[in-house]
Amino acid sequence: MNLLSRDLRAAARHRIGWLLPLAFFVAALSLFPLGIGAEPALLRRVAPGVVWASALLAMLLALHGMFSADLADGSLEQMLLGQRSLTALVAERILGQWLLGGAPLVLLAPLAGLAFGLPGPAVLALLASLLLGTPVTALLGGLGAALALGLRHGSALVFLLVLPLAMPTLVFGSGAVLAALNGEPAQAGLSLQAALLILTALLAPPLTAAALRIAME
Repeated sequence: MNLLSRDLRAAARHRIGWLLPLAFFVAALSLFPLGIGAEPALLRRVAPGVVWASALLAMLLALHGMFSADLADGSLEQMLLGQRSLTALVAERILGQWLLGGAPLVLLAPLAGLAFGLPGPAVLALLASLLLGTPVTALLGGLGAALALGLRHGSALVFLLVLPLAMPTLVFGSGAVLAALNGEPAQAGLSLQAALLILTALLAPPLTAAALRIAME
């Protein structure tokens, strides 16, 4: 876990990198009621999609730089030549990305749900859906960042690559919250999100490692 520890220490020194997505998430949720009105029933109805879309966009803000700093300072070449598995190192980097960019959004989910007037079961469904869905976004983001590494306008390319791939988890996550809001079971959407998480966790790290090797050739 040396890479993970290094990433967390670096983030503690340069807080703007992970505070900016969090500030975007809070600002987006704060501004939305001003745009559509503060009618409680309307806010409850749109809350699942609004919170999920804001969380997804907030995470996308920080994805481009996942490997670019390593490329600039030569760390990426050392990672490729080192004795440790590149797939394991990629998994550590993605875990660090989620801890800094995804976990704070999960922790804020109950407050966001209550701010939009969601009842208790819907707030729990929102928390569970973000807990399952934000790691998927981080895993896909790692793959997108590796594919766009070193390219001009790489940040825009990462956005275009990851956003369509992340749509299923957004749909299933917001659908689970909406089901709970309507008094229906949320297990179907959460189960689909769990399946996506397992599939992405198995495939994304080795594919990301392969993309990094190609980028360095």
